[in-house]
Amino acid sequence: MSDKVIPALNDLIETSKDGEKGFALASKESKEPELVTLFSEGEQACRTAAGELQAQVRLLGGVPEDGGTMKASAHRGWISIRSAMTSRDSVAILEECERGEDYAKARYVETLKLELPEAVRSVVERQYQGVVANHDRMRDARNRYRGSNSPRALRSNV
Repeated sequence: MSDKVIPALNDLIETSKDGEKGFALASKESKEPELVTLFSEGEQACRTAAGELQAQVRLLGGVPEDGGTMKASAHRGWISIRSAMTSRDSVAILEECERGEDYAKARYVETLKLELPEAVRSVVERQYQGVVANHDRMRDARNRYRGSNSPRALRSNV
């Protein structure tokens, strides 16, 4: 069983590390204090998720991943380029974060299709719910920012 489980968990670790780095970059690029907080929370959630998954891999006798993927580096670079081109446009940054969470959701769904030990399944399911919640926060903030030129619109709806 661990011949499929450990690689799947390592994939989720890479995905979580990618998310951590992407949210850190989004936080750095954002000019809105509310979004900085939102992105910082996403960064911390991804960091925590990666740590939990690394512990599960160790418990299964594997060697956990400790970094992100090259594909995500390109994605993070695109966030940086796009935000620079649009004067750090909040909607563009939120769209990229939402896109990153879409990717993470898909990775979790694939892992949940596997036969996982119960303890691992519990961790992965809980983390999947966190990814969905992060995605929804990004989408909701993007929709509020898209509908208003004022950051106060975000404050009044949070």
